[in-house]
Amino acid sequence: MEHLVRVLNERDRRTLAWLRTQVGDAALTAAAERCGGPAKPYVSSVCRYLGVTAPQFSGARLHNPTATAEESLALIRQILTDRNRSASLHRSEPYPRAKFNRT
Repeated sequence: MEHLVRVLNERDRRTLAWLRTQVGDAALTAAAERCGGPAKPYVSSVCRYLGVTAPQFSGARLHNPTATAEESLALIRQILTDRNRSASLHRSEPYPRAKFNRT
């Protein structure tokens, strides 16, 4: 069925599987053809067309970090480390104490 609708992530995949059990393949195919224009419709659009609300799936998500994401995180960590190191070098003396005149 992924050839009829846009499946962008695991949640879409699970929603599509749920939708198939709820309305059947024939109704799903007809709805996808009716609400899709020149491009494939989103799973959420097909759900709205059919008048159903997809369940909120619970459970842990599967995260597959990409190489680009890992590189970006490493760069962010390095920037923060450098910034913290630089800030600690400039903070050689504690905050100035307020002087009060007691009479």
